[in-house]
Amino acid sequence: MANIHDYIKWRGDLPINDQFPFNELDNLVLARLSYMIFNKITMTQVETIGSVSDKMKDFLNEEFIFNGDKELITLLGMSNRFKNMIITDYVQNNDASIEQQFSAITIHISESEIYVSYCGTDSSILGWKEDFNLAYMENIPAQFSGLEYIKKIASKYVNTRIHVGGHSKGGNVAIYAAIFADESIQNRIIDVVNYDGPGFDQRVLDSIPNPTIIDKITTYLPQGSIIGRLMEHKGKIFIVHSDAKGILQHDIFSWTVMKDEFIRFYKWTNGSEIMNNSVCEWLKNTTPEKRKIFIDSIFELLYSTSAETFNGFTKVLVQKLPTIIKTYSNLSDEDKSVMIEMLKLFIKSYYDSLKSTGVSKVKTLKINDKNNSKRGEDVE
Repeated sequence: MANIHDYIKWRGDLPINDQFPFNELDNLVLARLSYMIFNKITMTQVETIGSVSDKMKDFLNEEFIFNGDKELITLLGMSNRFKNMIITDYVQNNDASIEQQFSAITIHISESEIYVSYCGTDSSILGWKEDFNLAYMENIPAQFSGLEYIKKIASKYVNTRIHVGGHSKGGNVAIYAAIFADESIQNRIIDVVNYDGPGFDQRVLDSIPNPTIIDKITTYLPQGSIIGRLMEHKGKIFIVHSDAKGILQHDIFSWTVMKDEFIRFYKWTNGSEIMNNSVCEWLKNTTPEKRKIFIDSIFELLYSTSAETFNGFTKVLVQKLPTIIKTYSNLSDEDKSVMIEMLKLFIKSYYDSLKSTGVSKVKTLKINDKNNSKRGEDVE
């Protein structure tokens, strides 16, 4: 089925104007742009999408963060709709000492409209550790960096209106930056879009200074979403159709499109419901302190292999198995006990959810007619 690559092939020759306005697929394209390998090319102060596409053309597909990104930047470089957009203010700040993986970039759609794009989790173990920290922390470092970034961009380009977006953790960071930005910045924000990124601890949502910003937030989740349904959300939610299975639906290149919009779906899959209910129950029945011990211990085992990415971990797993076993044996008795307890609780939560979840209990969004499909579901 058609995906975002096909959209660029179909509509890439059309300029953004009143006749062909900026749409939800354009939004996804620019949210994804922050995943490109800007750190592997020489960036001048001002680039265009076309110029960076040209600089990335000789990189192999496997040198990009994820499969599909090389094709995306190649298509964008040939697209009249996107290739002349100016790119500025790329930042990358990965800091293991504070467990942060952060990068962002600003795209100038026109002289009066910009897009702040936050990169989501890359393939690094560091990036995933920061994600898992959301299970016991109200805030993660990337959220604070995201807030500082939008403040800097807003003050640098004072006469612009701002789109804010990101995929995965980038979507979470986009929302955080928007809801805690100064009201003067919020007034300039056009929309805030999260593509299958996790939500927030309820304490964070309860502390939003200016609740009117919630009206500008939209979250898109595939029908089998797992990552995007973690924690609590505010704003509108749309279910979109993915042609992948399970966790692979997190890949935006599996999301199906028609003309200039996503193909909507009408309900969550049973798998998504079961996993979501399991995680919610697990979080309810465990403490942040024990979740921290559990997550830190798991990642201590991963780090013991010296692998920097999960792909690297799988390659050295057999070779490094003695090291992993030794690291586990060196954990304190208390930490081992907590790990086992937490695993048992999750297995129980999953089993209970499996027993209780049926087709009749799957939540649906009432988006069968045109008006509802445009409106989405508002999360109070």
